[in-house]
Amino acid sequence: MEEKLVTLAILTYAKAQILKSVLEKEGIKSYIQNVDLIKPAVSSGVRLRIRESDLPQALKITESNLWLSEDIIGEKPIEIEKTNKVLIPIDFSDYSMKACEFGFGFAKTFGNEVVLLHVYFTPRYMPSIPYNDVFSYTGPDEESIKNVIKKVNEDLNNFSDKIKTKIDTGEFPNVKFSCVLKEGIPEEEILRYAKNNSPSIIVMGTRGKNKKDADIIGSVTAEVIDRSRTLVFVVPENTPFKIFNEVKKVAFITNFDQRDLIAFDSLVQRLNAFKFTVTLIHLATLKDTWNEIKLAGIKDYFQRQYPDLEIFYEIVMDDNLGQNLDAFIQKNKIDVITITSYKRNMFARLFNPSIAMKMIFHTDTPLFVISDKK
Repeated sequence: MEEKLVTLAILTYAKAQILKSVLEKEGIKSYIQNVDLIKPAVSSGVRLRIRESDLPQALKITESNLWLSEDIIGEKPIEIEKTNKVLIPIDFSDYSMKACEFGFGFAKTFGNEVVLLHVYFTPRYMPSIPYNDVFSYTGPDEESIKNVIKKVNEDLNNFSDKIKTKIDTGEFPNVKFSCVLKEGIPEEEILRYAKNNSPSIIVMGTRGKNKKDADIIGSVTAEVIDRSRTLVFVVPENTPFKIFNEVKKVAFITNFDQRDLIAFDSLVQRLNAFKFTVTLIHLATLKDTWNEIKLAGIKDYFQRQYPDLEIFYEIVMDDNLGQNLDAFIQKNKIDVITITSYKRNMFARLFNPSIAMKMIFHTDTPLFVISDKK
């Protein structure tokens, strides 16, 4: 039976030719339709169609916008390759150790190395007593700075020794790990390290739900998941399981954006070593039959694309996100929630927190945050 063709884009003839060339270099067969055979060069609104099974990969290429560049004709776009490292930011707390449980498990499953990153802050300038409403600043003495650095190194060595002990006793898998110290603001240094080194995943720990309310402003984890271009796995300290192999049910939140197809494909491809079911969730503000029709359609599409994956779907009302979603998680025994994080400007992030940021403060369920930021 011939596979179904779907329309990827409607473009001018010239751009369709460029995109067709790019896709076929990536092994995606494509077809241009509705071409004016008499004057093809001036055709408008031609359709570029591909096999349905190639849609996630094709969307990754078109969403990157690289194919519109003039430099792409005749050469393959340059992409930053992911390294074989799992990045685990730590602050020597219990929930940092919880993150290490999962991080080392991921590293063992996928043959990665682990990088433990700790960021410390040294006040280079300290305010002195103000005179006449004017603040003057004086630097701290060198001895104070040395003491801070010495204490940080001792804490990192002690944490590293604990990790080695857990490896020796078999509590953690035996994978290679290294420790990195950075000075600065934690979230900025974590994001900078991830940008420069492209780890395959960032694993971060958070406090329990009942302890987060005081940390809503300035949360390092919330800032990282909202700005990172890397896949982030967030582990609350009260997570009942220790390794991802124990995950049986994953929820995937969708808002019917085509980028969710890319995110879902990334989830399946990244976690193909594990066995779990997926429930598609749409957060709706109003009861609308059309939402359920669309959700059922997406479920059917994913089921054709990933026939070995068991998929369900559910509408959750968004009028009280924390309470309704928590109730759904408890009722359906969801182990992990997956969210797509889109690029947003600063004002949107300040005044309209993303679902990922809301979730980190209202649930004890681990989060997979898949970035769609370019």
